Amino acid sequence: MTDARSAADRSAGVPPDVAAPSRPQWATLIATFFGVGYLRPGPGTWGSAATVILWAALAQALTPALRTPIAFALAAFVTLIGIPAATRVARASSNKDPQFVVIDEVAGQLIALIAVPLNWKAFLTGFILFRAFDILKPPPVRQLEKLPEGTGIVLDDVAAGLYAFVVMQLLLRSGLLR
Repeated sequence: MTDARSAADRSAGVPPDVAAPSRPQWATLIATFFGVGYLRPGPGTWGSAATVILWAALAQALTPALRTPIAFALAAFVTLIGIPAATRVARASSNKDPQFVVIDEVAGQLIALIAVPLNWKAFLTGFILFRAFDILKPPPVRQLEKLPEGTGIVLDDVAAGLYAFVVMQLLLRSGLLR
């Protein structure tokens, strides 16, 4: 393994001993969000929608005091596991950012839903805002796509999620969304 390859692997969160271009089942399951990424049309939209539905169900079961910290922890966990999974699947498919990799949408959508009330208006607004920022890619979202492998795949959606989170919080605090 070359030094450049080792550095790229480390930056993508993949340990050097598993950097061979294979597509293990764990990486495929994570990167496609358990197969949601294979839905058509618009696998990213399906990934976001599945995230909203699953978060709504989970959040209902949590006490209000736990919702925000768990949403934050889930978003961080999905980001951290999503980077190496997206890297492995992208390498195996020889595609820089395969459409069926939707774990990045899961991470970004979770970020958009941090600290939102449990109602359909908030969930729908968070969904629309995240998808809009993910599609439009305002600076620096588009620039983050250029990072290597899974890091670029996931972090541009994390940034889109942060934009959506900020707008959601402004809407909630201004009283325009309840």
